[in-house]
Amino acid sequence: MKKILLVFGAGGNLGKGVIEYLLNQDYEKAYLFDSKELSITANNTEFIQTGDLSIEENVREVFNKIKIDLDTQYFLFSTIGGFAGGKIIAEYDYEEWQKMLNLNLNISFLLAKHFSLICRKSKGGAICFTSALTAFAPAVEKSAYGLSKNALNYLVKTLSKEGRKYNLSVNAIAPNILDTEENREWVKNSSDMVNSKNISKLVYDIFENSRILSGNILELPFTLNQ
Repeated sequence: MKKILLVFGAGGNLGKGVIEYLLNQDYEKAYLFDSKELSITANNTEFIQTGDLSIEENVREVFNKIKIDLDTQYFLFSTIGGFAGGKIIAEYDYEEWQKMLNLNLNISFLLAKHFSLICRKSKGGAICFTSALTAFAPAVEKSAYGLSKNALNYLVKTLSKEGRKYNLSVNAIAPNILDTEENREWVKNSSDMVNSKNISKLVYDIFENSRILSGNILELPFTLNQ
């Protein structure tokens, strides 16, 4: 059975690291999506530049470019998300609050909606979203971020129950801090971060075990110094 990979946010810090690993795995073809143009030279890989994915018509347009095969499984990993903190609720501009909901929840909802339609017309597949450990621990000055990621977790668990009917597995990873150049400047203990190489291996394992793994938010609080 053929396996097709879709990666949204392929040009971000996490996306770049993840595709370096996933494109070398056993996928028949990979679709990479980002709002900025990417130079992709890998075989059997197609780059699709996106517009604002919080607008459903843009999401619909993107998914219309994917060839649907009845005898194929599809696997979607989304790195899309964003962080804005440092303000208490009374200080938030509504536009900034809405931006967090769009980045961390609404885009994921639209991706899930249109990807599930593909799975209904094929052999099914799996989604893995990127949540955050913050969703499990309410904190001052992180309300919009934490709330939007918490809602994403609920979306994952709900869609997991729905997806069982058409062979769709839905999970999310919830890292504490991603290992990026920006984060290295302020994180004192490097083991508090999780790098893209380890995440990419985990995502692949999640997809490989999608028949029995669904509805989980996998917490990634740190990296052991082994």
